[in-house]
Amino acid sequence: MAQVLLGINAYHADSSACIVVDGELVAAAEEERFRRLKHWAGVPTQAIGYCLGEAGVGLRDVDHVAINRDPASSFRRKVAFAIRRRPSPRLVLERLKNARAWLDVEDMLRQVAEMPEHREGGPFAGTVHRVEHHLAHLASAFYASPYEEAVAVSVDGFGDFASTAWGFGRDGALSLDGRVYFPHSLGAFYQTITHFLGFHHYGDEYKVMGLAPYGEPTLVDELRRVVRLLPDGTFELDLGFFRHHRVSTAYQWANQTPQVDGLYSDRLATLLGPPRQPVEELTQHHKDIARSAQAVYEEAFFHLLNALHERYGCDSLVVAGGCGQNSVANGKIYERSPFARAYMPPSPPDAGGAIGAAAYVWHHVNGGERVTIGSGAFLGPSFDEQQVAALLRAEAEALEAAGASVTQAASSEELCRRVVDALAAGRVVGWFQGRMEWGPRALGNRSILGDPRRADMKQILNEKIKRRESFRPFAPSILRSEVGEWFETDDDVPYMSKVFAIREDKRSQIPAVTHVDGTGRLQTVEAGENPLYHELITAYRDVTGVPMVLNTSFNENEPIVCMPAEALDCFLRTSMDVLVMNDFVVERPETTNG
Repeated sequence: MAQVLLGINAYHADSSACIVVDGELVAAAEEERFRRLKHWAGVPTQAIGYCLGEAGVGLRDVDHVAINRDPASSFRRKVAFAIRRRPSPRLVLERLKNARAWLDVEDMLRQVAEMPEHREGGPFAGTVHRVEHHLAHLASAFYASPYEEAVAVSVDGFGDFASTAWGFGRDGALSLDGRVYFPHSLGAFYQTITHFLGFHHYGDEYKVMGLAPYGEPTLVDELRRVVRLLPDGTFELDLGFFRHHRVSTAYQWANQTPQVDGLYSDRLATLLGPPRQPVEELTQHHKDIARSAQAVYEEAFFHLLNALHERYGCDSLVVAGGCGQNSVANGKIYERSPFARAYMPPSPPDAGGAIGAAAYVWHHVNGGERVTIGSGAFLGPSFDEQQVAALLRAEAEALEAAGASVTQAASSEELCRRVVDALAAGRVVGWFQGRMEWGPRALGNRSILGDPRRADMKQILNEKIKRRESFRPFAPSILRSEVGEWFETDDDVPYMSKVFAIREDKRSQIPAVTHVDGTGRLQTVEAGENPLYHELITAYRDVTGVPMVLNTSFNENEPIVCMPAEALDCFLRTSMDVLVMNDFVVERPETTNG
């Protein structure tokens, strides 16, 4: 009988679930993709339901549940902090309430079993395992990596009373050897600067990272007072600039998009000037703050990495945690540390903790066996030709009203040729194929594609589809075999986890994916990982001489689309030119983009 393990990230942002059957990772998905609310926090009932369905099992068939949180972790430190710091009663009550939710996992699973869509599966009767938050992060990176041994680092906001942790993986065994504890956190520092700059939505830190190249590091000395480096390779915050450690900062998690406010104190405004309001124009001063914050984050990050390399003497590194998405810093690892190899999983933030907890528990209940990650990032739902055809028939009137035609390609060669022709004409193409990606990046199955050669493609995408800040860059998906010719690296970057410089003589050829500082957050594409996407980019190269396409997530200020109906809805409500779903091509009349 198959052994089944369910991994869950719940009661926190980016709630998610995954399922492992006989040592193979079968499915994983974030709850936001089903709920259609970014970073949705709560119990991931729909993600759990998807995973169970994909594995063909019910809750009663699940032998183990792994949760990426252990409220008992660092208990003495929590008590000591409460006695010494005397945080507000509201903050203490919020933390206790959250801890109780994690302790009642069995009750959560009983609630899931009683839902109509899960009732036939019967109640859960297996064993619950609570994995310390950062150990789950370390496991999500190490067990998915190609390395037999590696230094493992988690850099995050907070989880289980710590913000940063490190350890070592070798031959399947993984240790957690040290931590930086609450209230000191590089994630909290970056989030606070994000709020200070007027980006108040949860997860907006990537906007600061995208804004930073437009600024100058003129405020680095000031921000070094906020983040201080310690001799052992760690860091500490000057807590006088923050509020998260002493008062409730309005964290709201339950069954909604997370909301966070009130992170910085008045002292930060004294240091940096008045905080920007969301409606205010971005000035050069704001851009300089972003650049300086990125520089100070990098100083602390590489201070830690260099100390860990000296400690462990290993040249392989794996990185997870929310700050594992700082692709700019990740791209400088080889330049600013002795590490020769670095891996980030498809989902470094808390969603990835579901896989990490599952992989860690599987290793321990099965005598050191390592989970097979198999399908990489493509772990979500897929839809066959019949499902897509039924949707297009049902929406025939809406398509006719939009002036859109529907045809079906006879082969992948014809499909790729038609898409290449559209891209070369400056048209915007929605590309919906196969299984949905796991993690925050669109990697060629739920993507919007454009011509990287067009200097006006950023403007076209922002006006037609994305409706977002103009300073944010778009990413290139490049054939793996061509990376060294176009970028100042020859690294594997399958999950858009690193930013590298584009070769200077190539930048003018691909202005749409070249950021203001001459860099690009590349995605390397191999035929074995995504055959159809690789075929498309190859066909584009054969026509244009450029072995990459512009790739951005298939959404419009919402979670990445999951189902065909969401892709079609995004096509109809925006000015997207072409929508490709499996073999079907939905096309508006040509415009003057070309």
